[in-house]
Amino acid sequence: MTEQHGASWGTAIQATLHCLTGCAIGEVLGMVLGTAFGLHNAATVVLSIALAFVFGYGLTMRGVLRSGLGAAAAFKVALAADTVSIAVMELIDNTVVVAIPGAMDAGLASFLFWLALVLSLAIAFVVTVPVNKWMIGRGLGHAKVHAHHQH
Repeated sequence: MTEQHGASWGTAIQATLHCLTGCAIGEVLGMVLGTAFGLHNAATVVLSIALAFVFGYGLTMRGVLRSGLGAAAAFKVALAADTVSIAVMELIDNTVVVAIPGAMDAGLASFLFWLALVLSLAIAFVVTVPVNKWMIGRGLGHAKVHAHHQH
């Protein structure tokens, strides 16, 4: 890969916001469903992570499909563009939620539940921005999407 010097913080923030959107949809939906159905904490976390990847890849694929790529090719672009970003975001946000005492056991009507979820996503965003900046600067990660569509 050719190193692309000068990936801006703005580009990294934009890529991370894109990732955060998919991750947050999946994460929140997984936590809400897991809590509502009384799933064990571990099952709730697994569900949240799985849905974060589904929605993260789905949002990227939506844009790439509009450029004319077929579904299989769009999925490959989404994998290359988002896997590391989503993985980092999920590692951080689930670690934060699990580390906050009582957050996983709080009900959907609990302020603690929602505060922990928002805080975890905010921290995950801050940690993931430099990862995306580094990757984009090397033509990796979200840089793969830019060949197919503009944000």
